[in-house]
Amino acid sequence: MPRSTPARTPRRIGVLTTAAFAAVVAGAGPATAHTEVEAPGARALDQNVALTFTAASESDTAGISRLEVILPEGMAPRDITYREGPEGWKFATTSRGYTVSGPKLPVGEDAEYVVTARQLPDVPALHFKTLQTYDDGQVDRWIELEEEKNGEAHGHSHPAPRLALEPAAPGAKPVGSAPEQTPAAAPSTTGPSPAEAAGGPQPEATAAAEAAAGDGAGDGGGIPVAATAGIAAAVLALGGGAWWFRNRRGGTA
Repeated sequence: MPRSTPARTPRRIGVLTTAAFAAVVAGAGPATAHTEVEAPGARALDQNVALTFTAASESDTAGISRLEVILPEGMAPRDITYREGPEGWKFATTSRGYTVSGPKLPVGEDAEYVVTARQLPDVPALHFKTLQTYDDGQVDRWIELEEEKNGEAHGHSHPAPRLALEPAAPGAKPVGSAPEQTPAAAPSTTGPSPAEAAGGPQPEATAAAEAAAGDGAGDGGGIPVAATAGIAAAVLALGGGAWWFRNRRGGTA
């Protein structure tokens, strides 16, 4: 029995070492898979800064299809311009930030894209909370804020992308958000007047009718010419009839 102890001890040490190494690797796994934002040399109040985001894929069965970013205080959605990203992906602003989405990426492939910020706020660091969606509906929420002390980050398993900024350059000033774009005026859609829509007379037809009426009316709105001619013909007919009747009676007598 005493002789078996030395033989078992190395094996036990090896098993414990392997288990400890596996635990360390398992614990480090979530920390290595996360989203990041980079802008080398960025300073507070810098303008037209390119921000490169990388979202690591954690799924073994689905591909990344959508990323939603919640902008930090001091940055407005209209101040962000999309530069490039995965093929077929589109950029859209939201009430609190923006989204970048499109056809799902291959399983295990990270999503990387670049946007331009009109101006960075005057703060030591920026946090970009990110919701990472896969094509199967799974969502990774990289929204936890982490603090950095003595150059080391002390955060959680799902930290939001963090961008540390250098102090603002001398003389740098805030330029404010970009003005909101007003929609272009729509072409006039005014249709015909109610009278025209109802089949009423057009202006040209009305003028012609008024002109014709004026030609056929006397001063003060008298009897039309055609009616006057008819009355004259009737008077002549009656006069001719009376003359013929008198001549006939005279001849008979």
